Amino acid sequence: MVLRRGGGKGGGQPGPAGKQEEQSAGRPGGKAEDHTPDRYKMREKLLSIGDDFWIETQRGRRAYKVDGKALRLRNTLVLEDPRGSPVYEIQAKVIAIKDTMAVSKPNGRDVAVVKHALISPLRDKMSANMADGPDIDIRGNILNHEYTMERRGKRIAEVSKKWIAIRDTYTVEVDAGEDDALILALTVVVEQMCQE
Repeated sequence: MVLRRGGGKGGGQPGPAGKQEEQSAGRPGGKAEDHTPDRYKMREKLLSIGDDFWIETQRGRRAYKVDGKALRLRNTLVLEDPRGSPVYEIQAKVIAIKDTMAVSKPNGRDVAVVKHALISPLRDKMSANMADGPDIDIRGNILNHEYTMERRGKRIAEVSKKWIAIRDTYTVEVDAGEDDALILALTVVVEQMCQE
């Protein structure tokens, strides 16, 4: 999977070869003072029990790590910044609603609860009920990694295979001003829910 934020110059194309990757000012994985979307690469079928994997920028810089070690014991994945500090935790919720997962801060406070809203052969819909702020709708062809995330009808991220030609890999493009790590955590949730 690739998540995009600030893909470079000229309509989202990477800058000249050899140009050093932008660095974040306060946001791991993102860019400072840039209003273009970012793209990150992620792979399909993310985790087997105990696996870890890196989410990289389109240029190959490691932006976030998904730690799967706690998956076996607590049904939990941890999204970490490049220094290993937890940013979000992703956990299946043991509640009456089937197909529900939560994204929380390392302190345990839930940020979002994601659940299936509609399942059909061509279009799926999930909703991320946000603790603070408007909910995020996730809709499109989720199984084929062609979907958008919207808040109040405005696109905030897009998941697609159209920006990359690597097998079993797709991209996530995050609009400027959004929390990259949260969007990536929601994308990991969608991937996990589709594998179950």
